Amino acid sequence: MRTTFNEVTPGRLLQAISRRVVDQSVRLEWALGAEAKRNRERLLKLKDSFPGETAIVICNGPSLNATDMSIVKSYKSIAMNRSYLMYEEWGFTPTFFTSINHLVLDQFADDIRALNMMKFVDFTHRDAFPEENGFCYFRIPPSLSDAFQTDLTKPMASGGTVTYVSLQLAYYLGFTKVIIIGMDHRFSAVGIPNVAETRTEENDRDHVHPNYFPKGMKWQLPDLHRSELAYREARKAFERDGRRIIDATVGGACEVFPKMALADAVVA
Repeated sequence: MRTTFNEVTPGRLLQAISRRVVDQSVRLEWALGAEAKRNRERLLKLKDSFPGETAIVICNGPSLNATDMSIVKSYKSIAMNRSYLMYEEWGFTPTFFTSINHLVLDQFADDIRALNMMKFVDFTHRDAFPEENGFCYFRIPPSLSDAFQTDLTKPMASGGTVTYVSLQLAYYLGFTKVIIIGMDHRFSAVGIPNVAETRTEENDRDHVHPNYFPKGMKWQLPDLHRSELAYREARKAFERDGRRIIDATVGGACEVFPKMALADAVVA
C-alpha cells in the first residue's frame, strides 16, 4: 500500500479533495486547450528518438560528489530540480531537465527558465515556464495509483519523486538502458513526508550542493516507501520491453534495481 491507515488524517483527506477540485480546470485545459495540443505534438516528435542508446538519470544525492562525472558527459542524460548548481563543476550541461515539485518550481523559477536545455515541467506551471522558452509539459493529476506511463501525451503518475518521472521520460524517448546515479535514497532530515517545511539548517546535507535547499527555503521530505513502489513499476515496464535500469549510485540505499559501478554499467 502507498499509504497506511495511520497516515490518513482529516487534514490530508481535505487536501486530497481540494487538489481534485482544483484539478478539474487543468484537466479540461489538457484535453481541449491549444497549448496542450501543441505540447502533445512536441512530445510525439520526441517519442522513441534514442532507440538502442544509454541514458544516465542524474539524481541529486550527496553521493554525486563521489561519482566520476567525466563518464556521464559522454552520454545523454536527464537531470532534475536544482542540479544546475553543479553544471559548471561537472563541466557539462545535461541533455534534458525535469522538475515537477511545486516548491522547486515556485521558488527557483528564474533559475529554471534560464537553463539552456530541453526542459520538462508540470503542466500546472505552464504560465511560469512558457513553451517558447524550451519547455514541454507533463500532465500529473492527483492519483491513487503510480502506474508506469509509457505514453507521455497522456496523464502520468509522479510516484512521489521526479526520479520516477524521469524514468518514464527515458522510456518514452526510447532509451534501451538507463543508469541511475545520485539516488542515495536516504535523508538525515526527519519529519512527515510530503509536508512543506522551512529549512532551518545553514547547509543542506541531503543533496549534492550545500545550497540546494538553503536556510529559509521550503522543501518536502520525500516518501521513500512510495518511491520504492513506483520504482518497482518502472523496473517491470522496462524489463517487459527487453530494456534495463541499472543503479550505479555510490553507496545508494535503494534495493529495487540491479547495482553496478558506473564505469561497468556504461559498457554492460
